Amino acid sequence: MGTNAVNNDTPGQTTTCADPRKDSGVLEDAQSLWQELLGLSHDRFRLAALETRRAGESVVAMIVAGIIVALLLSSAWLGLLAAAVLWLIEHGGVAAGSAILLAVAFNLLLALLLCGVIRRKSHYLQFPATLRSLRLLSPEPHDKEKS
Repeated sequence: MGTNAVNNDTPGQTTTCADPRKDSGVLEDAQSLWQELLGLSHDRFRLAALETRRAGESVVAMIVAGIIVALLLSSAWLGLLAAAVLWLIEHGGVAAGSAILLAVAFNLLLALLLCGVIRRKSHYLQFPATLRSLRLLSPEPHDKEKS
């Protein structure tokens, strides 16, 4: 019999001891799989980093475009107000100072309304439903914190 075979009590059956070459093959396979896993995770992190960079550049471009749009819309709004003031002066018989004050009052009223909208919507920036759900998961009641 070979060095790797051992006789069992049962005739006709042979058991083989662990072949060191097979163990090293399994170890090499495990190391190879580990290296592949590391490589894949590195590739995934690299992809995430590149996409994060692209997303950051996109956000910057969107902010710049938004600022330009805001400036263009502001100048268009001022042009509309100037045209309305001139129309009031020419057709309404309103003095120039009064027409300008009327345009300013209209702008301030619109700004006040928009500030109210912003204030109402700012509540949702605090993630109220998420905070409420996290408070429900809290093991300790809030009464113990107060005492």
